[in-house]
Amino acid sequence: MRSIRVTRYGGPEVLDLVDLPDPVPGPGQVAIDVTHAAVGLIDVLIRRGDLAAYDMPMEPPYTPGIEVAGTVRAVGADVTALAPGDRVATLSIASGGGYAEVMIAPAAATFRLPDGVDPVQAVAALPNATTAVLALTRAIALPEGARVLVLGATGALASVFPAIARRLGAAEVVGTVRSAGRIVEAERLGFDRGALFDSLDGEEFDVIVDPVGGALRGKAMSLLADMGRLIAVGGADSSGHSVDTNELWFGNRGVVGFAVGNFLVRTPALAAPAAAEALAALAGGSIKLDVSTYPLAEASDAHTRLEAGGVSGRLILTPR
Repeated sequence: MRSIRVTRYGGPEVLDLVDLPDPVPGPGQVAIDVTHAAVGLIDVLIRRGDLAAYDMPMEPPYTPGIEVAGTVRAVGADVTALAPGDRVATLSIASGGGYAEVMIAPAAATFRLPDGVDPVQAVAALPNATTAVLALTRAIALPEGARVLVLGATGALASVFPAIARRLGAAEVVGTVRSAGRIVEAERLGFDRGALFDSLDGEEFDVIVDPVGGALRGKAMSLLADMGRLIAVGGADSSGHSVDTNELWFGNRGVVGFAVGNFLVRTPALAAPAAAEALAALAGGSIKLDVSTYPLAEASDAHTRLEAGGVSGRLILTPR
């Protein structure tokens, strides 16, 4: 099979197209003929070595790609919920392997697609929508009628939160953008309002979803209402920020981190109900993302574009 291989940390040029033997699923696993593989910021961070100190399972040599859609080719021992020929999509697979014609994935993190659900939209949205469900039900308990603020509204993860937050009882979902020209784009994604961050001064939110990090995370703390919670679900800006715990204490506020891959490794039984909620949102049409596709051989071009910033929607590789 054709596969992208990373043998050293570095820029997009380290993404090499190679031929590898077709993998065979082990117990509890499925082999998927990959039709679509998502390209995410996490792929860029791992490829550059930014996360090397955090004991990530993907270290050179490895095949990137944590989210795919395709058709089940074969199932391993003890797999009964899936069968060859099933159309499926995966959640985030910590071990990678998606930038290839065939991927091995845990059956517990692989879900049959309902009739009518486009596999392109599934790979673009299902993992992030499942993350949103778990973030708003497990990392915190979203209050009924909550005002929710999502930072970096047009990013891949942020863009699915309006639909999921509303399904879970939020009254309003506001998204921040970097420029006034992207306000309309945020509102097209389903946000009740797109806004520049500085225009929110004086407002209060019950929940803030932060996939951005950096200095913006610290600034966002000032917008939390009494008993409000900020969920750190990513770190596009990896510069970090110190949180004053006394400010949390006296302000009756909280910050919680949520890394879905690590969470589901420890609690795999929670994947199915969260994915079912996410698939219902997809089937109902409340989530629809812009997508740009690239052949597998052009994975480095997709990484270059994503790394440059300003990407709207999702970038998808098509191995077949």
